[in-house]
Amino acid sequence: MSDQLALLVSKLEDGKVRCELCAHRCVIRPGQRGLCKVRENRGGELFSLIYGRLIASHVDPIEKKPLYHFMPGSLSFSIASPGCNFRCKWCQNEDIAQISPSNEPGRLPYTPPERVVETALATGCQSIAFTYTEPTISFEYNLDVSRLAHEAGLKTAYITNGYMTPEMLELTVPTLDAANVDIKAFDDRIHRKYTAGHLQPVLDSCVALLKAGVWLEVTTLVIPGVNDDEDQLQGVAKFIATKLSQDVPWHISRYFPQPHFHEIPATPAKTIFHAMDIGRKAGLRYVYGGNLAASTDTNCPNCGERVIRRMGYADAILNLNEGACPKCGFRIAGVW
Repeated sequence: MSDQLALLVSKLEDGKVRCELCAHRCVIRPGQRGLCKVRENRGGELFSLIYGRLIASHVDPIEKKPLYHFMPGSLSFSIASPGCNFRCKWCQNEDIAQISPSNEPGRLPYTPPERVVETALATGCQSIAFTYTEPTISFEYNLDVSRLAHEAGLKTAYITNGYMTPEMLELTVPTLDAANVDIKAFDDRIHRKYTAGHLQPVLDSCVALLKAGVWLEVTTLVIPGVNDDEDQLQGVAKFIATKLSQDVPWHISRYFPQPHFHEIPATPAKTIFHAMDIGRKAGLRYVYGGNLAASTDTNCPNCGERVIRRMGYADAILNLNEGACPKCGFRIAGVW
């Protein structure tokens, strides 16, 4: 399989092109690649170098994404291609997300979209998740996989940084069922410093996904000295509650030191509990503490009954009556 001609491209003068896939909208000269390092201008035509080039594929519990209100207790066939349009200094998947000599796309075998769907079905998965790296930049392949997945009765999910263009979302959402968007900071200066991307496009994508009917959950990895201040935590909580919905789950995760970002200590548990309290006070109905076992269950917002019990990522025990609390009848938001 040769490299795939990219979609969402504007041609400019002197053989340059503008990639319209993510919010960077890179202008790429002939012979050069965009910031993601996997979209290359060849003689005035833009090519994706990662179509069908998978660097990871696993069967995961859907809760691992994390998606807690989307088909809980089910398995998701999770795939990734190399490359990312962010440069997060704390990335735990840097070895596969950032292009290097060891993971150049041409070194990876080609996997047809049909095989992904066949494997998902054969392993008892109910969905396919595009995850681990940034799925936006493997858009063409993901689109083909998603269309086949829907034909086979499978759901699809993006685990994403949300740095997409409206044009990309318009083509994606008809075959996208769920997304977890990582809001990495709520201060544009800090967001740009640590990710190389602006904050507003991420927020705009959240609004667009929800408006399009895609089930949405939000994650914030809380990092000491980066995004753990009161203003940023309250900013994320208020944004979800007022610009999205009180029913959008917020996953607040602890940071643990990475080898290349080791100067930052692990996030204290009390910081996560404080952030959870901020979310609840903002009116959010479903707030979860990542990496805190006691904070992963789902309770009815109306009466407090435990409606989903989670045993780590391995199991989810549902106590629902057709999506509603069995005790008081309150409908629990989600895709069941």
